[in-house]
Amino acid sequence: MAELLSPLQDAREPAQASGSEAANPLGLDGLEFVEYATDKPQALGQVLEMMGFVPTARHRSREVTLYRQGAINLVVNAHPHEARSASDTEGHPSIHAMALRVRNARAARAYVLARGGWEVPSHPDAMELNIPAIHGVGGSRIYLVDRYQKFSIYDVDFDPIPGAQPQPPCLPGLQVFGLVQYIGMGRSFDWLEFYQTLLGCSAVPEGQRFGILPAGRLLRVPGLSAQTGFMLQLVEPTFDAPDPQERLQRLGLGVPDVLAAVQALRARGVEFVENDALRSDARGALTKTYLGSVAFELVPSVAPVLP
Repeated sequence: MAELLSPLQDAREPAQASGSEAANPLGLDGLEFVEYATDKPQALGQVLEMMGFVPTARHRSREVTLYRQGAINLVVNAHPHEARSASDTEGHPSIHAMALRVRNARAARAYVLARGGWEVPSHPDAMELNIPAIHGVGGSRIYLVDRYQKFSIYDVDFDPIPGAQPQPPCLPGLQVFGLVQYIGMGRSFDWLEFYQTLLGCSAVPEGQRFGILPAGRLLRVPGLSAQTGFMLQLVEPTFDAPDPQERLQRLGLGVPDVLAAVQALRARGVEFVENDALRSDARGALTKTYLGSVAFELVPSVAPVLP
């Protein structure tokens, strides 16, 4: 629990529904958005559009753009201070935040702070929402959002892009499967306890594996329905890893047919890793890394359990 008592900065799939207070104390109901920080928003936007995401809205007072595909929201934050501070040492884009849908943001904030979470001070401008957040891995943020139904945070803080579809269509069956987090050597227990204590996550038995990159430990993030729960995958570095920094590394997307999704994305120009060690197949696929840090993993929506 010591790791819960200091800010976690500069250090390194479908879940079962659970509506009970004990199993889901925050009333978690899925990912509202994943936020990338970058000082190259156009280049990152091109990658996202190749993946099928469409820019739909811009923040009223910050250099922030909302990209959507179906029910998945990605936010590109190019606000100068945040883009510089969140980019890695090479200036590559980084996953700067994830926003969790909760039953009540104020109650969720009190719950996580009482259990050792460290709050991120917020400084909203006039007419902006004050969204509570706690420190996550590598200086990232975990936002707590309770406005996600008909009246959402985007209705307050964003202006629609003229002519853009507010809800662009997506690849058939595409959904968030989970997030991959790189952690420090020997830090699995610390991060398991962090997520279990603050968010009510549960560890997946070590024998269960999803996708073609099954390393590390898996956590189920509870949801109010089977569709809104998701996975966190914690991956420790190898001894010879060139970059052992802790961070949110990539987004995993669930699809009903991996090879059909690979074919559709290749038609859009997306390249996938294909070599002797890693190859697209029915269990999953990995895009090439764009801009030095941006990659997406495809996983079957109904994932197989590997021996």
